[in-house]
Amino acid sequence: MPLPEQWIERGIGETRVVQVEDGAIVAARILRDGITPAGTILAARLISTGRLAVARAGEQEYLLPNGASAITEGATLTIEVTREALAGAEPWKRPLARVSNMAPASAPATVGRTLAFPSPTDALEAAGWSDLLDEARSGIVAFPGGELRVSLTPAMTLIDVDGHLPLEQLALAGATAAARAIRRHGIGGSIGIDLPTIGGKAARQAVAEAVDAILPAPFERTAMNGFGFLQIVRPRRHASLFELAADRAAFEARALLRRAARETGAITLVAPPALIAALRPEWLDKVAAQIGGAVTLRPDPACRMASAYVHRL
Repeated sequence: MPLPEQWIERGIGETRVVQVEDGAIVAARILRDGITPAGTILAARLISTGRLAVARAGEQEYLLPNGASAITEGATLTIEVTREALAGAEPWKRPLARVSNMAPASAPATVGRTLAFPSPTDALEAAGWSDLLDEARSGIVAFPGGELRVSLTPAMTLIDVDGHLPLEQLALAGATAAARAIRRHGIGGSIGIDLPTIGGKAARQAVAEAVDAILPAPFERTAMNGFGFLQIVRPRRHASLFELAADRAAFEARALLRRAARETGAITLVAPPALIAALRPEWLDKVAAQIGGAVTLRPDPACRMASAYVHRL
């Protein structure tokens, strides 16, 4: 069996990082340009103290959940980013950080095989990139015998399991699929899985063990209760793909640019006005340089977000 590989594709507006096993994506993350990644150590200034301590580094404010004891308001300090700025359902949430005694430094480099982009062969697409984005867009993840419906709430990410298998089989298959989706889409924080209600301690234990076998540490979980609910808590250092997709215009803009960058010569991008507005001038300049031709924008109010397309001139 081939060993898992980590691939890195540096695109326009984002960097795509995936782990691939047996030719398929099993874990993915999108690093957005302009977002300071978790693990970065920054020089900052403390702008408020107490339970909701806040530090500012450049133009960005960071919440310090653990406070900043012995540091006075207005003083300089060094912080480590522990959770990046989120998107989608919670764009108002400031990123999180903690006081550090280390010198300012970039986040640890992402290690893996860098894919040429663009290239004649689309290895990322062959591994299922478009299917992954479709799952993030729709919140629906199919598995043999059923499907998951993923919903974002302020408190947690909820995963509802439904299907036509016998209940014990559906619970086991659904828990397995949910654990794979959590890993595949980089879901962190508090996660609730709503499974079919099944009787018997042994059957519920088998469901929990299926989750344990798939999710990499660290994480904590409850037992599956008598109502079919199981809760998982994982570190939340960045936005999941579902959260990024909830910021729909920006998500689809970057996806459209990935397709556009694979063209040659002049092109027109046809998309809804909101998506057109999310296309930054510097991104369009990079596309034009890559394809060797002008990039024209055509707003189309009748076009759906996911149906935006590249028209070759």
